[in-house]
Amino acid sequence: MSIKYVKNEGGPTLGYSSESGVEIIEADGKLFKDLNKDGILDKYEDWRLSPEERAKDLASKMSIKQIAGLMLYSSHQAIPASKGFFSGTFSGKPLNESDAEPYDLSDQQKDFLIHDHLRHILITTVETPEIAAKWNNNAQALVEGIGLGIPINTSSDPRHASIASAEFNAGAGGAISMWPETLGLAATFDPELVKKFGEIASKEYRALGITTALSPQIDLATDPRWMRFNGTFGEDSKLTTDLARAYVDGFQTSEGENEITNGWGYESVNAMVKHWPGGGSGEGGRDAHWGYGKYAVYPGGNFDEQLIPFTEGAFKLSGKTKMASAVMPYYTISYDQDDETNENVGNAYNSYIIKSLLRNKYGYDGVVCTDWGITGDEPVTVDIFAGKSWGVEHLSVAERHYKVLMAGADQFGGNNEAGPIIEAYQIGVREHGEDFMRKRFEVSAVRLLLNIFRLGLFENPYLVPEKSAEIVGHSDFMKKGYEAQLKSLVLLKNQQNVLPIQKGKTVYIPKRYIAEGRSWFGHVIPERLEYPVNLDIVKKYYNVTDNPDKADFAIVVISNPEGAGYSREDFEAGGTGYVPISLQYKPYKAEHAREKSIAGDSREVLDRNYLNKSFTPPNTTDLDLVLETKKAMKEKPVIVSLLLSKPAVVEEFEKEVNVILANFGVQDQALLDIISGNNEPSGLLPMQMPANMKTVEEQFEDVPHDMECHVDTEGNKYDFSFGLNWSGVINDKRKERYNKEKMEKSRL
Repeated sequence: MSIKYVKNEGGPTLGYSSESGVEIIEADGKLFKDLNKDGILDKYEDWRLSPEERAKDLASKMSIKQIAGLMLYSSHQAIPASKGFFSGTFSGKPLNESDAEPYDLSDQQKDFLIHDHLRHILITTVETPEIAAKWNNNAQALVEGIGLGIPINTSSDPRHASIASAEFNAGAGGAISMWPETLGLAATFDPELVKKFGEIASKEYRALGITTALSPQIDLATDPRWMRFNGTFGEDSKLTTDLARAYVDGFQTSEGENEITNGWGYESVNAMVKHWPGGGSGEGGRDAHWGYGKYAVYPGGNFDEQLIPFTEGAFKLSGKTKMASAVMPYYTISYDQDDETNENVGNAYNSYIIKSLLRNKYGYDGVVCTDWGITGDEPVTVDIFAGKSWGVEHLSVAERHYKVLMAGADQFGGNNEAGPIIEAYQIGVREHGEDFMRKRFEVSAVRLLLNIFRLGLFENPYLVPEKSAEIVGHSDFMKKGYEAQLKSLVLLKNQQNVLPIQKGKTVYIPKRYIAEGRSWFGHVIPERLEYPVNLDIVKKYYNVTDNPDKADFAIVVISNPEGAGYSREDFEAGGTGYVPISLQYKPYKAEHAREKSIAGDSREVLDRNYLNKSFTPPNTTDLDLVLETKKAMKEKPVIVSLLLSKPAVVEEFEKEVNVILANFGVQDQALLDIISGNNEPSGLLPMQMPANMKTVEEQFEDVPHDMECHVDTEGNKYDFSFGLNWSGVINDKRKERYNKEKMEKSRL
């Protein structure tokens, strides 16, 4: 495929495929792409006009089928398509049996692009940046030659997580820059660092052909048991608000020659903030990806605070783009919060949540895209990963689409087929007439098109694969990411200043048992016993021994306890299936849980309480590992490296160890740079660490900072914003700015 470029003096360079049939037309001495091939310069083809003018003109020209396709957001697509959740074929054959290249479009991708007019694609894994760039070019060339020539807007979930075993070398590049998880970014308490992440990540995204980030996740993680805690900035509304603003500004803002208009441009990436109105208050800490977690509850009457990161952060940016360009509601039913119709339905179906609050009260006029798969049928049992039509199970698929549209949303995540949207349109025509529904569809079309126009994709959606390879994982980006990892580490305990430990000492690192588990889709992950860190990297700092008697100190690597809050075994034994989520390692009996659940439905069980039920986390062996290592090391120092995806109860082992170093997803090397003293710890806890499970059960799902915190043998309380450096407890400007007591007083 040949891509041609023509440059406008004082205007954009136009890129187009020689195979698309698009030609260049001239007007007033300027060059334009004739995307609809009519030989006339239409308003939407005129890059001199504002994105708003262009979007309105194009929306008016689109058929209902084309707008319906624009409202689709594809299911997860990998590059090559043979490696994804939904494996594709090439001329009817698997990739390895065909003559296709890894950057070719699959049969399924061609089908939804051509026949369903889909233009928004969710990308998961990519084999290399070059292959991603070539795939982008193939996809853009295909749609450029169809109908009105609307480019593809490709998106991604966060993709900058660290590979623990990977080695960082100054000046070396990588597959993509590696950063701590979102919770780790929060632990830096540094909005400027988070903005810098956005600026770097957006450059890498654009080099991969990705123009929308399905992030940041700015839910307040007000329940410590929530499985998606680590995707958030923690539980504090002030910190989350500041970091949300910085993150979106970093992603969306283009400057200098890269700016097209109002901060938008060739380095901008749309930010789709999630999840309105906040998904961090699931009852009992359960998550709404499954039916057992469909209810968000508000026993503390604290619904309004959940909105603050959106209304004061993502919707009030410091930069020129002013607000996040897209919002995703969560799956949850915000239980008993609808003051208008008193409906208890999933947020994207709820006109009070979307239209009355988001649209009218807070004035948000960007794209609202549902979470993935909400219009599908609910599965037979609540623990199966499938459709999430919470509260509207009785409606047909087309009726669900119609209800979402009437509630004020614009787009359907995870849906590849336009048919149900077109059926929803016909339902609306019968109820309100053709003119009403045409206008309703055009409103959404304009919002969706704006996010494509503002990024310059209509002028040039193409990439130079060699440049993509240079940009993604550039050594400067890798360095910034590694520095952020170091700043995210939180030193919780350092008894008698055991750390730092000089290089050249001998360390014992016991193997860690990982119990059998299951993926989100139910696939079995076998049990294993393995070294929890890359020993080749450890050996660059210390001598390694398998004999505790020969070691100077030990490093025990563990993670926080995990649990979902539902047990198929309990259900099959005649119970409700609902069990506690434990943040402690040893077997736990929920003696302090509430006696009756707040929410329930007649489809399954009305009362979902788990009072006096028991649960043992799959990694209960982590506690055994710490205690056994302490015994084997006798009086020699024991360091616990604790990977936190949410808070944990550490009282079971804290008094037995000398050091606890918490991290939120970093490279092993970063841990060793702290332990060895190459770098000083500076991270602060972005959440509370509970004293016990009693306080976890008694806290309110919707209220932050409401637990009794653990106090260690050194007298330190593991509260929000706590952290140590080599001098002791950190007290600096960050801590002063986000001091919990001051914030609580300011709310009164």
